[in-house]
Amino acid sequence: MTQAGKLAGATALITGGSGAIGEACALALLTDGAAVVLTGRRSDKLEASRARLQEAVPAGTVATFPGDALDRQHVEQAVAFAFELGGRLDIVVPTVGGGAFRPLLMQDLEGLRAELDLNIGSAFLAVRYAVPHMARGGAIVCISSTAASMPFPWLSGYCASKAGLEAFIRSAADELASAGIRLNAVRPGLTRSEATAGMFASDAVIDAFCAQIPLGRTGEAGDIAAGVRYLAGPESSWVTGQCFNIDGGQCLRRHPDMTDSVAQYFGEDALAAVMSGKPAPTTDNDG
Repeated sequence: MTQAGKLAGATALITGGSGAIGEACALALLTDGAAVVLTGRRSDKLEASRARLQEAVPAGTVATFPGDALDRQHVEQAVAFAFELGGRLDIVVPTVGGGAFRPLLMQDLEGLRAELDLNIGSAFLAVRYAVPHMARGGAIVCISSTAASMPFPWLSGYCASKAGLEAFIRSAADELASAGIRLNAVRPGLTRSEATAGMFASDAVIDAFCAQIPLGRTGEAGDIAAGVRYLAGPESSWVTGQCFNIDGGQCLRRHPDMTDSVAQYFGEDALAAVMSGKPAPTTDNDG
């Protein structure tokens, strides 16, 4: 369905719109009738995503706006563009985020700040500058991670930043409820995307994850988009301040032990040093 869908007349803005999850979310919203604006740093990737979406939903409205989700001016401009496109702004899906495996004692403050900025700052800017355009109320759905609520050794910066994102979402949801704006998040488990391509290339890594996933498989972008679509639509009109796991049940167990993979990358001697609480020797992968 397109214009007859439950989201007919709505306008949605998706940051990181050319990523696997961003594009899948756009497809889910577009299919149900929303006009969608994709924003991201690379115009060529945005246009490729727009072309695929337009082919999938020929009657839908898809536009692109190149920009950086961590640049205040770019975010303000993208929000204004989306509002002008539809004459309203109803749905915002900030998908920008990420992190990398790095032992804590090889981390520095600059690296930690970069992860906090990427995962919290990008969502903050989207919320801060979209809300004044959402006079009719609406829904903001962020992308968190199972790492927000479950310890994951060697990924402390990412865990901290996603946990911080969820604290921001809960507080903002309470504060903005009087304006009719709902904020929620989904917590993906390991999901196939460009960012996780290296992990999916390793059978050992995938096997380790699947051993901790009751449903026995990793995620696809469409799995995450289905949850985002629910939280963005009228079906969830009485839901706010929530963070939902979409992880095949991994939250019932734990994250896999990635020590062997981390040792291969950083070096066994370096990892042995940090595991004993000592500064790591300099390695080619450090920096």
